[in-house]
Amino acid sequence: MTALATPPASSSYSAPTLDTAADLDEMARQIRRDIVRMVTLAQSGHTGGSLGMADVFTALYFKLLKHSPDVFWSGRDQDFLFLSNGHISPVWYSTLARAGYFPLEELATFRKLNSRLQGHPATDTHLPGIRIASGSLGQGLSAAIGAALAFRLDKNPNLVYCLMGDGECQEGQIWEAAMFAAHHKVDTLIGIVDFNNQQIDGEVSKVMRIEPFGEKWTAFGWRVLECDGNNISEFIETVHLAHSMSRQEQPVVILAKTVMGKGVSFFEGTMPDGTNWHGKAPSKDLAEKALLELAPTRFGDF
Repeated sequence: MTALATPPASSSYSAPTLDTAADLDEMARQIRRDIVRMVTLAQSGHTGGSLGMADVFTALYFKLLKHSPDVFWSGRDQDFLFLSNGHISPVWYSTLARAGYFPLEELATFRKLNSRLQGHPATDTHLPGIRIASGSLGQGLSAAIGAALAFRLDKNPNLVYCLMGDGECQEGQIWEAAMFAAHHKVDTLIGIVDFNNQQIDGEVSKVMRIEPFGEKWTAFGWRVLECDGNNISEFIETVHLAHSMSRQEQPVVILAKTVMGKGVSFFEGTMPDGTNWHGKAPSKDLAEKALLELAPTRFGDF
């Protein structure tokens, strides 16, 4: 068996403190730059969904989550986050690196042989920030419920977040887990759905519609909130509202409306031929155009 590559040595980069909405927007732009460069270098990966969720991940890791890279493996005094739709790993890897979980330089190894940054998050390499392998759609919510129940047994007051895709919510396991969570009053659980109406075969509403979406979650016993997932301030306010609703004998889900490919005009939404940027990597020329739209930031590229 080939030995795993040695991770790059850490640079002088340290995770910044982001105090203002402008700071958070700038970090989200940098994460989008990272995503474009990662998938272009690899010529493989999920560009659209990753770009669309950059605002959500920025808000979570730089404003909302109780977390620390220094004590990640112990799990002490931390919120847990599970990414069920693991194909959008580029946005998670970039955010984790920017938050100090591993060296920025390692982002250049995305999807390369022996890299810790595989196309879907894996656990065999013990990458800090990743608790379960994911990307086999439909399974993450079940894992998050298990963690929340373990917190209850341990009298751990922290929260568990689970990120899902709207196309993923065509999976039956999501609804079995949703029913279980409501029945067992798993009220330290907050679900967040990337509600962009896009999946690998096109628009969710055309492949197999999930509407009335919010009403479904309500019928399964969840408190339901909706917001613009590409507006960081609005998303933060919505998560704070979810916090106020937690620990009241019901799980909470946020339907975060996003635009696939957000931030790069020619990656956004559905293309004229009916396809999208769900699982496409841009050419070098397109990547250069995308990076021109995503102006450089003070945080710098990897």
